[in-house]
Amino acid sequence: MRAEFLLFAGLLVFFVIVGTVYLFVADAEPVGTTAFYLVAGLAGIIAGYLWVLSRRIELRPEDDPLGEISQRTGEIGVFSPHSWWPLVLGFATALIFLGLAIGFWIIVPGVMLGLIGLVGQIFEFSRGQHAH
Repeated sequence: MRAEFLLFAGLLVFFVIVGTVYLFVADAEPVGTTAFYLVAGLAGIIAGYLWVLSRRIELRPEDDPLGEISQRTGEIGVFSPHSWWPLVLGFATALIFLGLAIGFWIIVPGVMLGLIGLVGQIFEFSRGQHAH
């Protein structure tokens, strides 16, 4: 968690500096200055949370400079290389975004196709030859 904390602490410092420079360069434009300081605040909240979390949990293999890949092995998840359902979900997403650009009526078939694809992907291993 130390690397993540340092990343967001660096973002905090960066956005405070950029916000201060923007304050003097932007000719009293308040929206950009406020936005930079708010983004710095969000980065500070995340950095603070990661700092507290890193003190509460034990050292992870990713944080060990002498760590090996084998320390973090284990089952990550199930991947189905022969599944057609992600393609159906991709088409549904394309229809939904096409509906946003062209006409809202295209969103309805996109959502229906997305629900069919989502149910198909979720229950893929519960039927047919892969049923468990």
